[in-house]
Amino acid sequence: MTSTRRDTVVAGNAPISGLLVVVSAPSGTGKTSVLREVMKKRPEVRFSVSATTRPAREGEVDGRDYRFVSDAEFDALLERGEFVEWAVVHGNRYGTLSSEIACAVERGGVVILDTDTAGAMAIRKMFPEAVLIFIVPPSPEDLKKRLEVRGTESPERVRIRLDAAPGEVKRALRYDYIVVNDRLDDAVAGIIAILDAERLKSGRMKPILEGWRV
Repeated sequence: MTSTRRDTVVAGNAPISGLLVVVSAPSGTGKTSVLREVMKKRPEVRFSVSATTRPAREGEVDGRDYRFVSDAEFDALLERGEFVEWAVVHGNRYGTLSSEIACAVERGGVVILDTDTAGAMAIRKMFPEAVLIFIVPPSPEDLKKRLEVRGTESPERVRIRLDAAPGEVKRALRYDYIVVNDRLDDAVAGIIAILDAERLKSGRMKPILEGWRV
């Protein structure tokens, strides 16, 4: 089962003062591990915590990895218009909270959103300044091995995720950057290099140049 877009909510038209980064990857790529290491090395980077109806996996913490909610709680968030976007992914619902984006970027820091490819495109449409990064495993065989070794999914779930991966990887060409997670340290260094480059772009450095009257 692939991701199904169901609804989109625009979270106002306020300009973004910080750096908004959207990261996607096929399930099992190691995206969470990569992003945790990035945040250890760069304290100004904040992870936007999405809401999900998926049960927490071993080692995941509510409010840090995801905001784990019931179906009824997710429905209530929808009714109040609190999602920028949401989707059904492998039978569970995931949503990006507008409050998470607003809080982080208004402080001028870096906020990272973890979403599927459909969600990334919806966010790019609402926030053209967003930087899109796709993390890909080195090969389909490697992804299969990672999913099996992880041991958190049934064989049927592993098959569903593997079936969805080629379509997700195909959409990677619509992203600004592609990072291969072959070695964790290299993938982390790649994302940090992207963040540094983006923050030095002329448009973001314009306030520094105001004294020159340019």
